[in-house]
Amino acid sequence: MKAVTIPLSRKRTPMKKIAYLLAVLFIAASCVGSGGLHYDQLTKGEKIETSRSQLDHSNFDALLNKYVNEAGFVDYEGLAEEQAALKSYLVYLSVNQPKADWETGEQFAYYINLYNASTLDIIIDNDMPGSIQDIKGPFGQVWIKNFIVVDGKDYSLADIEKGVLQKMGDPRIHFAINCASFSCPKLMKTAYTGENVDDLMKQAADEFINSDKNDLSDPNNPKLSSIFSFYPKDFEAHSGTVIKYINQYADKKINEGATIEYKDYDWSLNKQ
Repeated sequence: MKAVTIPLSRKRTPMKKIAYLLAVLFIAASCVGSGGLHYDQLTKGEKIETSRSQLDHSNFDALLNKYVNEAGFVDYEGLAEEQAALKSYLVYLSVNQPKADWETGEQFAYYINLYNASTLDIIIDNDMPGSIQDIKGPFGQVWIKNFIVVDGKDYSLADIEKGVLQKMGDPRIHFAINCASFSCPKLMKTAYTGENVDDLMKQAADEFINSDKNDLSDPNNPKLSSIFSFYPKDFEAHSGTVIKYINQYADKKINEGATIEYKDYDWSLNKQ
């Protein structure tokens, strides 16, 4: 098995370093991974196959429940005190990546949790900046910074989002993954699993579309989150138009042919 290395950029006491390293060694020794990222693409209209979980996401679920509030904002200072547990969960995912025989729900849950946990981790590693965009990567872009380890290989947030989740063919992933910013869909207090992923993605889409991140008060001139301008082809491929997609969830429907405006995106850190 290839060695798994995770950067330790935050200062830790000697005891915390030892506890973290022991956790990494224990998980790495008890799990076996096989190469590459795997995903299955859904055909149009196909439902996610939910199942009993192949993996145990309970440790991440406990961290989310403890440090994320109902509005989806994060107590980063508190979470930083338990970053060893967060990193241990990421190591667990690293050496237990999806396999070809996993059902689609299990794969969605894996990659959504991987994205969200990695985002939390890089925010803490960089001392909770005012915005995730303050963290620099290649060409200044944090999204293409290779810091996510899966089976000994390095990936970026863009690799997980665009290279895997978008290609799986369900636009609800845009409401499930969280970019640690105020204008993002809220971070759920619950980890995704093979059993709950379809229901939780539906909840995420419903809550985001009907939240104040969108203004649907005028059916002829709605003001939408810029997320719908970032990924229009994903929503159009699913429903024909962005408006038709939104109307599947919207309490207040938008008229076809409405003039759409997009809100400015607030990249401020989603901290409590």
